Amino acid sequence: SAVRDSERAPTTAISIPATRSKCRWNNREMGTTTRPLTVDEWREWRSLRLEALADAPAAFVSALSEWIDATDDRWRSRIRDIPLNVIATLDTESVGQVSALNGSSAGSVELISMWVAPNARGMGVGDALIDAVISWSAGQGASGVELSVKTSNLPARQLYERNHFRFVDGIEDGDGEIRMVRKLA
Repeated sequence: SAVRDSERAPTTAISIPATRSKCRWNNREMGTTTRPLTVDEWREWRSLRLEALADAPAAFVSALSEWIDATDDRWRSRIRDIPLNVIATLDTESVGQVSALNGSSAGSVELISMWVAPNARGMGVGDALIDAVISWSAGQGASGVELSVKTSNLPARQLYERNHFRFVDGIEDGDGEIRMVRKLA
């Protein structure tokens, strides 16, 4: 079943460096940068998260109505309690986010809260966010990364498949989500 961000115990935090990748859009080279956030950067997370919940309400367990009036302390707790929170920027604009925490099986990490702004989709931002989670997970000594995705969200499923995630046979929860996993070497 789907798990709310606050329902998992945090894993040990380690730092991952900011990364930068390039893509071309309309004959213009654009750079995607990913970087983990600190608790002090909760406002940046809040801004993107509210945008994500408004843009794609069916993609998340949490609802905009649950977070729109959240206190500053609740936002800080969200960042503090989830060991990895990453923001992606395209040039200078924040365009995506992802988080990671202990997975449901021993030695695994769960990728959660993945979102890319509509104007940045198809530009490698999702790939860069997944790379950040994979890098962090490997640093945790994880054996794999797991996630849940709505069965109806074909673009997200294709993104995860392109990044070597595979469907877990026969597991669909009551929320119309399927489980995917990527084994780490």
